[in-house]
Amino acid sequence: MSNDGMLIGTIKNIIVDLNTGQVADLLVKPDETFKTDGYRTDGDKMLVPFEAVKDIKDYVVVDRYLLKR
Repeated sequence: MSNDGMLIGTIKNIIVDLNTGQVADLLVKPDETFKTDGYRTDGDKMLVPFEAVKDIKDYVVVDRYLLKR
């Protein structure tokens, strides 16, 4: 979910930098209502940079501005 309340999609996997052990990206299957134009994609999945994550509770909240980087 974005920080302005928009449903982005469902996390399907994570991408980890094996050299540092840090999470690099979340691999997300976009919701049908979310337009992925201008975002990084890999096939039918969207790459969400972990630096865009602002909060993790019941939902993972991401900053949509940072999501486009």
